[in-house]
Amino acid sequence: MHSSISRAVESLATRMTNAAGNTYILLVVLTAVIAWAISGFYLHFSAQWEMIIGTASSVVTFIMVFLIQKSQNKHSLSIQLKLNELVAANQLASNRLVDVEGMSEDELKVIKKYYAKLSRFTGQEENPTQPHSIDESHEAHSIKKDMEDELDDIKNK
Repeated sequence: MHSSISRAVESLATRMTNAAGNTYILLVVLTAVIAWAISGFYLHFSAQWEMIIGTASSVVTFIMVFLIQKSQNKHSLSIQLKLNELVAANQLASNRLVDVEGMSEDELKVIKKYYAKLSRFTGQEENPTQPHSIDESHEAHSIKKDMEDELDDIKNK
């Protein structure tokens, strides 16, 4: 039962996301707002007139916030999976980065610092276009060891 509800919600969210980004829906909403604004002259800009747009915009905003977040989560996950596939398929890439989205912010900062060091290191080489990865390039250098030690320190805190 849960699976069928989840699929139904997913389907509804996808249709709503596609509809919300449609040019015709934008024109319909724009037309409705213009009609509401013009109707203010006939309704003497009453409190009820204001309440109509206020309530409608609040409901739409509330729904859209969650719809956008769901869409963003799905989009982010699909991009992360594509990147994971590329990292996993590349022999020179470090498989440590396959689950990078699961790392803490402190761990990510350590890896970022490592790549800055890697950039400086490759800039000193005769052939700066040679590819390097975490695993491949620094087996004989302390940069990789320093990074691994920092990551271990963070995990052991």
